[in-house]
Order: sequence, then C-alpha cells, then structure tokens
Amino acid sequence: MNREDFCLLKQDIIYFDNSATALKPKVLKEALMDYYDNYSANAHRGDYDMGLKVDMLYEGTREKVRDFIGAKKTEEIVFTSGATDALNKIIFGYFKYDLKENDEVLITVSEHASNVLPWFELQDEIGIKVSYIPLEDHKVTLENIKKVVTEKTKVISLAHITNVIGDVRPIEEICKYAHEKGILVVVDGAQSVAHDSINVEKMDIDFLAFSAHKLYGPTGVGVLYGKEAHLHQIRPIIFGGGMNASFSYDGVRVYHDLPSMLEAGTPNIADVIAFGSVLDYVKKIGLEKIKKHEVSLKKYCVSKLKKMENITIYNEDAESSIIAFNMDGVFAQDLAIYLNKYHICVRAGNHCAKILKEDIGVKNTVRLSFAMYNTKEEIDILISALKNPNLKREIL
Repeated sequence: MNREDFCLLKQDIIYFDNSATALKPKVLKEALMDYYDNYSANAHRGDYDMGLKVDMLYEGTREKVRDFIGAKKTEEIVFTSGATDALNKIIFGYFKYDLKENDEVLITVSEHASNVLPWFELQDEIGIKVSYIPLEDHKVTLENIKKVVTEKTKVISLAHITNVIGDVRPIEEICKYAHEKGILVVVDGAQSVAHDSINVEKMDIDFLAFSAHKLYGPTGVGVLYGKEAHLHQIRPIIFGGGMNASFSYDGVRVYHDLPSMLEAGTPNIADVIAFGSVLDYVKKIGLEKIKKHEVSLKKYCVSKLKKMENITIYNEDAESSIIAFNMDGVFAQDLAIYLNKYHICVRAGNHCAKILKEDIGVKNTVRLSFAMYNTKEEIDILISALKNPNLKREIL
C-alpha cells in the first residue's frame, strides 16, 4: 500500500521494525524543504509575513492533532520532543504535586521504560507505591484491574498497545471504571496512535502521550494531551523563552496560558509543521484501511511461522500487528544479524520492556512489526530465510 511514497523502499530492504520507528513518506521531506527554503522564521516571535506564516502552520498542526485524536480544544495539545518527554512532563509536572506518600500507581510488567522509570523515580522521591496489574495470557483485563485496585490507588498508567506483546488494552472501559473510583488514567499511545483510532473525549482519557515518528512523521516531535482541567494544574518542568508573559528583577514572573506555558524555548518548528502534512497524508489514506492491511499481514505471517516447529510465538492472539518470537537454539540478536544478510530489518532484544520477562519467561525476543507499505511477498522472503537449512551454520 502506497509503497511509491516511501523513498527508502527503493533500496533493497525489507523493513519490519515499524514499532521502533516508521519510514517517512515523501510529503514529510517536501514540507521540511519548503520550510527551510521558503519561510524559515521562528515561531511566535516575528511580526512579519514569514513569521506569521510559521505561526499559522505551526498552530495548524496543533489543530490537526486535536482533530486526529478527538480532543475538545487545541489548548489541550502540547508539543514535546516525543512520548518519553510527554510522559515525564505528565508525571513530574502533574503527579509529583498531586500524589502523596503511599498513594498507589498501577502499571504492568509489559510497559515500556518510559512508563516505568519515571514512576520509580517518583516512588523514591515522594514515597508513592508502584504496583502491578496481573496479566492474563499476557493481557490486561478489567477484571484483573478490579482485583488490585485499593483505596490508595490514584493512577492507572498503561500503554494502549504494548510494544512487544502488542495486546490492545480496553482503555475506554478502564477509564470508566477508574473514574468511578476517582482514579486518573495515563495512556502511553506510542504504539497505538499510528495503528488504531483514538478519541480521547469518547474514551475519557485523562492524559495521553505519543510520538510523531511512529506515525510516519519526523523524529523529535511528540504530543502531550491532557484534559484542560488537569493541564491547568500542571507545572512546567522546563523554563525559558516563549513560555513567560513577563518577569522582573525581584523574581516576580507571569507565565503564559496553555499550551505555551509547557513549550519553553524554540520549538521543533520545521518538524511540527511537517508532521501536519503527514497527518493529512494518513487521514487521506484512512487509518482503518491501514489497520486492516497491517492486521492481515500479521495473521498471514503467524500462519507461516506456526508451520515451523522450531519457532515460538509469544503473542499469537494479540490484536495488533506486532509479532514477538524466538527460534529454538538461536539468540534473538544473532537471528536479527542473520536476517540482515538478507536485508531484512527486525528488532531483537528486550525492546525497552525489561521487566516483561517476569510474564513471558524470556528476556529477549525477535520482534516483527508491520506498516502500510509491507507486503505478503516480503513475509514470504522472511519465512524462506528462516527455513534456510544452513541458518545456524551461517550465524556461527
């Protein structure tokens, strides 16, 4: 699907590492070149034509993001450097001041480091308690959440789709239950926003974080969504130009309203504007069409892998387009290096989910993750390489 729009595919590669980052369509490059060649001014600084054009396009992307995730207001959309930055701003700008000693935060062992380490830091800093939702067949269920929620539970912080197992969490149902209990919900949308429709209003999400680069967009751009009422309580963790209305020699300062208050310094202007062009591109194709294609590829690949006796698949039934597997007697990274000989790009390791081994029993896996431009023919080439009778000898 739309392979001609991705210049990198003209090289002799098969790219199955889309959960790490997606390839970029030509519209991204064109938008970047347009900015740098034709109106390369700063944002929210200049009272001249080029500066006003930058402001219009930069804020235009904010409106496109608002529409894409179904937020109520553009003031609820904050640009960050990525999902990690967004989660840190949420945790250290809001929950550091909202939570008290012995308050409980629920996560799972399958979360990405960016949704684990900040909570650990807050645990050490203010004495909150990080607890775990038990997984059932590697998945989160509302029933298991109900089993571990206590009067001390104040936050549930989960990936919408995890980056190894690829299970899709029932976020809308979780939010409904959590809010009945006075619990806030933080959603790591890094793996879901590019593959599944999200409506933060309908799902009633309190905070959402995601990155542009997994959505065919540029690196160095992320989004922090928060309900307006919550964002009015958040404190900046970065201070400087662009986020203040005034300050004086005696330390009196006045900060801007949302979202500028949380976007100190010169933003990643070119990439934010280019991300707007990518969102237009994805919307024109249709996220549902993309999702249907990716899931069909996952099912096709699983059916081929299951016919191989020396392959263990860890997430056959996960609803997303991610496959985690291992080959008997072959270290995951060795297999990835072997596949590279065939110009097949996969991810191997713990995938920044270093405590997932507590659930699946292994530390490292090979991960395949599909995108709109992948094909069944590419999967056939992968399977052929895995069936090579000389595979172990070639690795050694």
